[in-house]
Amino acid sequence: MLLLMLFAGPSLSADITAEKLDSVLRLACSGKTICDYQMQPGAVPEGVAAAFAHGAHLHPIYSPSGKIVTGNHQPDHPWQRGVWIGWTKTEFGDSHPDFWNMGKDGKIAAEVRFEKLVQLTESGFISQHVFFDHRHSPDEKVLNETWEVSVSQKTLDGTLTNIIDLISTQTCAGEKPLKLPKYHYGGLGVRGSSLWNAIDAVTMLTSEGYDRKAGDNTKAKWVHLGGEVDGTPTGIAVLIHPSNFRFPQPLRLNPKNPQLCVAPSQDGDWAIEPGKPYISKYRLLVFDGKPDAKWIEAQWQSYSQKP
Repeated sequence: MLLLMLFAGPSLSADITAEKLDSVLRLACSGKTICDYQMQPGAVPEGVAAAFAHGAHLHPIYSPSGKIVTGNHQPDHPWQRGVWIGWTKTEFGDSHPDFWNMGKDGKIAAEVRFEKLVQLTESGFISQHVFFDHRHSPDEKVLNETWEVSVSQKTLDGTLTNIIDLISTQTCAGEKPLKLPKYHYGGLGVRGSSLWNAIDAVTMLTSEGYDRKAGDNTKAKWVHLGGEVDGTPTGIAVLIHPSNFRFPQPLRLNPKNPQLCVAPSQDGDWAIEPGKPYISKYRLLVFDGKPDAKWIEAQWQSYSQKP
């Protein structure tokens, strides 16, 4: 493919393809799309303000049968977009940039911006993002972030599964730390399909056996979000690597829409400090059918043993 001539590094494996479509990098396995990586901001739905147009996220994400399991810029929370990472309550010097609710106040006072596609790898890509605080200067850098994403499709213990591995490495852009006070959300966000917007259309299940209501503000090794698409159950399980900060990590399971967050700030004040990279690792399992807790636990056990 043309992309292979544009980026240095290992070539994609035979069954993985990457196609650049304007601001989107489309990843597929054996001709079936697994997910799109929205680089620069894309179009927002009709009726959603342009201030909510952001990149640096994954959407749409597909099940093996081709069903979309993520939502993007929905009217109730237009800053939520597929799978993304952002911090909400922060302190940066005398500023308090909000990298989660970007555009909520009608302007972009802080943002996570795609910077560049570094290279294609054997099964995905490496890219760079920048967290900006615009309150004191147009582009004051707060954090630099690297995403390493790899995709595959495999049959895991009898279930055909689309697999997305995401590793985020965040480092301070200067000498100031990003302080993260205790807060109930902020971190890895997942917005479910628009078909699950009705409060009774989505289900959630955590590794501790909790549902949406009981699982909010609890800790988990993994969490599943799902519902019906075209009359068939499907969904996405987020596996949390045991090397992650404050593992098992706290969860925010939104009571009003199909959205979850892996939120380490729930456990108290902390900070991303100069010279100390903050690394978080997640595996997304996308599959058709109802969630089977024993099956998801087995997949987490396998994932947790990988370095």
